[in-house]
Amino acid sequence: MGHYNLEGPFLPPEKLFQVLLCPQSRHRMDTAAWRDLARCHFPLHPLLCRMSGLCPLHLPPPLSPNGPAMVSPKQIDTIFPLVTAKGENHPSPNFNQYVRDQGAMTDQLSRRQIREYQLYSRTSGKHVQVTGRRISATAEDGNKFAKLIVETDTFGSRVRIKGAESEKYICMNKKGKLIGKPSGKSKDCVFTEIVLENNYTAFQNARHEGWFMAFTRQGRPRQASRSRQNQREAHFIKRLYQGQLPFPNHAERQKQFEFVGSAPTRRTKRTRGPQPLT
Repeated sequence: MGHYNLEGPFLPPEKLFQVLLCPQSRHRMDTAAWRDLARCHFPLHPLLCRMSGLCPLHLPPPLSPNGPAMVSPKQIDTIFPLVTAKGENHPSPNFNQYVRDQGAMTDQLSRRQIREYQLYSRTSGKHVQVTGRRISATAEDGNKFAKLIVETDTFGSRVRIKGAESEKYICMNKKGKLIGKPSGKSKDCVFTEIVLENNYTAFQNARHEGWFMAFTRQGRPRQASRSRQNQREAHFIKRLYQGQLPFPNHAERQKQFEFVGSAPTRRTKRTRGPQPLT
């Protein structure tokens, strides 16, 4: 079997880099072009070989200690068709699929972002409160049980909601009922924030897709299996927590206000001036 002598004229280095490093030019080159390139440059440029993805290629030893390296045509015919086929069938990365896969898992490495606010219910006109295991939407603005600590679970608007006073997480059981749990590690306690076109926010449970946090007009939790994203019962507004309001605007403190009674005073008789003579 004959061997090709790899000594001879070479392409300029910058041209060779363009050929080996450009995927488009690699796909356009046929097998014959790759053979010609290999006979002149392939064994003499191992670094370019690795960068172009054409390694490993085990070259035969030189004919003499000072002689040029030789490569057989069989090696070229065997390797280069496989290389070109591999480059053509390589799939392009799907970034959207990567985001969906990573968003479905809890991020254990990144630092969690923590926010504090209240959730105003559109139907009850009050705020969501966590009092132990009981969840309702009957709290006034500034109520200590209405202060919520919201921490991120992963990217993709997935959060965990915890009551600041009770230290219980808002979770959803398999029946679709909202309950408070001391630990929020399970997927039942993870919600996805969905910002709607009317600027309200809906919270969909991560485990039960299509089940939303919702409350009735009386502030009682509504069964999640019958709640939908476009219903008023599942719409909320985020409001900053500013603590108890001053006395005139605080309903609970108005009830504690007592009027101080005083003895009635006798009304003085109204004096009239002299009337003019007619």
